[in-house]
Amino acid sequence: MSEPEFPTPDAEVDSIEPETLRERIDAGADVFVLDTRVPDDVEEWAIDGESVESLNVPYFEFLAGEPGEEVFEQLPNDREIAVVCAKGESSEYVAGELIERGYDAAHLEDGMRGWARVFEYREIDAATDATVAQYQRPSSGCMSYLVVSDGEAAVVDPLRAFTDTYLQDAEALGADLTYAIDTHVHADHVSGVRELIDEGVEGVLPAAAIDRGVTYDDAVTAAEDGDAFAVGDVEIEAVFTPGHTSGMTSYLVDDAVLLTGDGLFAESVARPDLEDGDEGAPDAARQLYESLQERVLPLDDDIVVGGAHFSDAADTREDGTYTETIGNLTERMDALTMDEDEFVDLVLSDVPPRPANYEEVIATNLGRADRTDQEAFELELGPNNCAASSDAMTSD
Repeated sequence: MSEPEFPTPDAEVDSIEPETLRERIDAGADVFVLDTRVPDDVEEWAIDGESVESLNVPYFEFLAGEPGEEVFEQLPNDREIAVVCAKGESSEYVAGELIERGYDAAHLEDGMRGWARVFEYREIDAATDATVAQYQRPSSGCMSYLVVSDGEAAVVDPLRAFTDTYLQDAEALGADLTYAIDTHVHADHVSGVRELIDEGVEGVLPAAAIDRGVTYDDAVTAAEDGDAFAVGDVEIEAVFTPGHTSGMTSYLVDDAVLLTGDGLFAESVARPDLEDGDEGAPDAARQLYESLQERVLPLDDDIVVGGAHFSDAADTREDGTYTETIGNLTERMDALTMDEDEFVDLVLSDVPPRPANYEEVIATNLGRADRTDQEAFELELGPNNCAASSDAMTSD
């Protein structure tokens, strides 16, 4: 639904920058969100967190008059109300209406599109002298990684929307970005590998991912199982772990951090249906089981696992990252100690809806469709849904 023109509020309305709102949520501050989008959009993706309380009242209820008194009875009088919409237009109008009624309200700058540009940097506590940082995109749960050692850097699973961020952060850490590496052909976000290639960075894709029909194969280095890429004083080793996709490849950084893409997360395992659909999902699930049992779990228990996504059910470690050691995952995630048939039944039992626009995103990442930066950004809006379950598979 397109938003109409809104009258200018009589009250002066302050805006909240998305990064500021995220900082408040990260700090555990009580945050009240009034989301003025239509319910279907809110159900698909919304601002959440342990300290976030939210209420959905579509903007047109305010535009048509005033919503029922029961709506105002649900709004707090003792704290600021963050009013949110799609683009930051209706939210300013609604915030003005609330201020005129005596509420403390402000609107989120650029709305959910602004929220989608929040990208947080967290360094992982692991047994390596390299700096390994996790980037978190709270709007979608997408994550990527920066590895820095002795003046060189690599980014793993870069998002196109943040290519400048990786270059700037590497420079700030005294390093040149030398590699842009994808774990697989992503279905939930547009990869930044090709944009970074244009900046002089060497692009790397798994050979089996290229075999899916990547059209720019002559511009990238094909990573085979066991290949190692030197970054300063450390090596990043390719570990072939198919299952989520036929080309899924993890990357082991300095025998200390395993970047698993969409194969294994801190709270779940991968879904197996995004490449060959429901028909191919059982075989992919068995392939995933084999990858986890034969390639991942035999590694040292102290190796830290970092996936390409996190869900609402995930918790951070003390370092603020969505990571976990192999030992702790084996202990807390029953899926990792099941036999093969049980595992397959589990990952096929409650698969969430597929990511928004996933077919268009895959086509873009294969190079079969060209997108402008804005079109690519719009394709990614919403949740990622790359895990086999929307609930955590781990226990406390």
